[in-house]
Amino acid sequence: MADYKKTLNLPDTKFPMRGDLAKREPLMLKSWQERGFYQRVRAARRGAQRFVLHDGPPYANGDIHIGHAVNKVLKDMIVKSRTLSGFDAPYVPGWDCHGMPIEVQIEKTHGKNLPAAETQRLARAYAAEQVERQKKDFIRLGVLGDWEHPYLTMTFRNEADEIRALGVLLKKGYIHRGLKPVNWCFDCGSALAEAEVEYEDINDVAIDVGFPFAEPEKVAKAFGLLQLPGLPGHAVIWTTTPWTLPANQALNAHPEFVYQLVQTERGLLILAAELATTCLDRYGAKQRDVLGTCKGAALERIHFKHPFYDRLSPVYLGDYVTLDTGTGIVHSAPAYGVEDFQSCRRYGMKDDEILTPVLGDGKFVSSLPLFGGMMIWKANPRIIEKLAENGVLLHQEAYRHSYMHCWRHKTKIVLRATVQWFAGMDEVPGYRGVKPAESLRATALRGIEATQFYPEWGKARLHGMIANRPDWTLSRQRQWGVPMPFFIHKETGELHPRALDLLEQVAKRVEQGGLEAWQSLEAEELLGDDASRYEKVKDTLDVWFDSGSTHFTVLRGSHRAESGFPADLYLEGSDQHRGWFHSSLLVSCMMDGVPPYRGLLTHGFVVDGQGHKMSKSKGNVIAPQQVADELGADILRLWVASTDYSGELSISKEILKRVVESYRRIRNTLRFLLANTADFDLRPGKLPVDEWLEIDRYALELVRDLQNRTREEYDRYEFHLAVKRFVNFCSEDLGAFYLDILKDRLYTTPVDSKSRRSAQNALWHITHSLLRLMSPILSFTAQEAWEVFTEHTDRSVFEEEWHALPASGLDPSVIEGWRNVRAAREIINKRVEEKRAQSLIGSSLQAELDIYAFGPVYKSMQRLGEDLKFVFITSRATLHEKPGSELAVEVTPSSNTKCERCWHYRADVGRDPAHPAVCGRCVANLAGPGEARKYA
Repeated sequence: MADYKKTLNLPDTKFPMRGDLAKREPLMLKSWQERGFYQRVRAARRGAQRFVLHDGPPYANGDIHIGHAVNKVLKDMIVKSRTLSGFDAPYVPGWDCHGMPIEVQIEKTHGKNLPAAETQRLARAYAAEQVERQKKDFIRLGVLGDWEHPYLTMTFRNEADEIRALGVLLKKGYIHRGLKPVNWCFDCGSALAEAEVEYEDINDVAIDVGFPFAEPEKVAKAFGLLQLPGLPGHAVIWTTTPWTLPANQALNAHPEFVYQLVQTERGLLILAAELATTCLDRYGAKQRDVLGTCKGAALERIHFKHPFYDRLSPVYLGDYVTLDTGTGIVHSAPAYGVEDFQSCRRYGMKDDEILTPVLGDGKFVSSLPLFGGMMIWKANPRIIEKLAENGVLLHQEAYRHSYMHCWRHKTKIVLRATVQWFAGMDEVPGYRGVKPAESLRATALRGIEATQFYPEWGKARLHGMIANRPDWTLSRQRQWGVPMPFFIHKETGELHPRALDLLEQVAKRVEQGGLEAWQSLEAEELLGDDASRYEKVKDTLDVWFDSGSTHFTVLRGSHRAESGFPADLYLEGSDQHRGWFHSSLLVSCMMDGVPPYRGLLTHGFVVDGQGHKMSKSKGNVIAPQQVADELGADILRLWVASTDYSGELSISKEILKRVVESYRRIRNTLRFLLANTADFDLRPGKLPVDEWLEIDRYALELVRDLQNRTREEYDRYEFHLAVKRFVNFCSEDLGAFYLDILKDRLYTTPVDSKSRRSAQNALWHITHSLLRLMSPILSFTAQEAWEVFTEHTDRSVFEEEWHALPASGLDPSVIEGWRNVRAAREIINKRVEEKRAQSLIGSSLQAELDIYAFGPVYKSMQRLGEDLKFVFITSRATLHEKPGSELAVEVTPSSNTKCERCWHYRADVGRDPAHPAVCGRCVANLAGPGEARKYA
């Protein structure tokens, strides 16, 4: 008997079934680097419209985690998809290299109190080492970029340009120096940015304290009394920070609130009327005689005695006083509260009159009576004891509330008035008579309105943060940071009159020798004889100013040639509304009056499969290096792409298993396409589209729809929708429909027959489209398949643009007809499967169909004629018109003989004596011109 298997066009390809990504990807990366893929992509788009995604710099400290991987993969997918759209889309990776965490690492390794020059030397070397560690892991993810020329905030030029940016802000009048309460971490020994503050619930103590009457006659008058009873009296405050009482300098009352003078067994108490009952219950007071009432405004400037120091505290009015908790009267320590500070300043208190007894390490100054030298937290119980001793402690209780913590040390922080440099959000003193035309807050809020947000909710979040933020504290008391190279007069505190010129002179030196040049600079070198009258500022710039000014130092500085301003997109995690998005907006609005970005994309944080935060102690951490080493970076990339990044991104081993299954479906589809086009060359094998079989032209419409919709989803950064559509296309449109039907024609018709070449023409275009569509996400697999598919070209898939699909020429009514056939096929396939489950038939080819239909469905199938059986993959499909009926089908086993070659059951098997085991159509395909097909 003849071996007819050898007469079939069985598929064959070098593209392996198993991806074996963990082993193959590093070899691919080596090839990509040797062949200069990134440089070739840039060359391919030279002169095209630019698309700039500005990289938010990760901090150069520690190995990358899964959040870093999400961030970099999202950026890579955007850059690659924009490149496919014809844009010149460079990607310049960057790193944030200055700041506290690196200093902390140096202190851990080399000890504290090192000379500044040594700290800076060690910090620079440490940051450079961390950059290289992280770079290697980012490259492993398949991220194409200018890895040989990244931007680093610590390069000499960038440090110099950051100083120049500071000069621009000074010249425009935004920068000023003054005493203000700022977020202060005792462990950092420095002011903190808003973005460096976290809130956690803590257990504290809440106390009610009486400030004794100092001017009883004025109190009587305020409450409409001729005189007060001969009893001690107190204005009562409530606080959770007893340590601030040594710095108390005033009391605050709301001008419109009603206050009561209440006679109790504890004496006379002044309380807000709305809170009086709650307060008196708290004090256990039985006697509650209200002697009088007044508005808060009547208490203005009345003095009360400090509860344990020999000084007075006047009442100032403040709208910030609330009735949420407490007594309705707020104790005011201007050095340790923003509203307190503003209130006291409004009433004429000067900077040198503000009491600042807390040092930078959290201890009271040694000269403070009663509590000198004590850590403020340890002083709390001693202060409470003193209040009780003086008879002014009305109540104390445990109190749980949300409190500020340092994001690095996870320890409590305070508001502490220190002399700092600020960028003013509203009214500013200006510089040499120059002030901004409008407030920074107004400019920034207008800029937010002009920005496109992905997702949209980011707009409200950033708007709220800008609308309510205080002035930006620019200065830090650290060593490893870009200096604020100012000289201030030792007596007046004023900037040197040549401040702008001096900034530029320092910038030139820093450009040659780094920030260390300022450290080693003697004032005499720049000021000459003036040096003795001026002090060299030791403060460094907030690290958020480093990254926040990269639109100037990088986009218009070190990497101007491959960038642009404003950038088309900034992309970072949702915490960056108060971080990089925020600082970049403020710096750009001060420098240029506009945001540095046209669009902002925010992604969520990564959690485990149960929605819990990743934690080493919980054992639920999944490292990107682990995923790449075990499953391959493409699996990680596919997970990122298939997850809706607008919320939290869940990852677990089970989730990754599902991602692997999706990947296998895609890979199997690619393998089929590559195997069945392996012997196809478009040049001799090209057919005009109007000569293709109709189902091939319909498949062209299917892939066109996929390409158009996926491109739109890429443009909207909706990658999870693109992945869902792509996987569904592979499994449903191709695997379960088109390729399923196509196998018979590809395998059994003559190798060069028109019907087979028609199929291969369609598959050639489909493959070109799919490999481009998947390349931003499954970059390794797309390039691997591309090299098999286009083995005679050295051009990478990343250099391509979206595939130009030819027009199918199909009338819309024909396309609709095929949709009807597909819908009918799903119903009929179920009936066939039912017969198989009952063991009445083996494969679907053993089935013969009698189909009963009416209307458009009937007409759609009728026009396919004899080709209908190929659509249903059965040996016979007879169509019957049955008016008024729904689609129905009878499935019966064929009584005919099975063809040994095509496996169809046909009555003409064996009619040709030369081929006794095959059917007539196979005889025609073997020895004749081949069977004629029109539709399928």
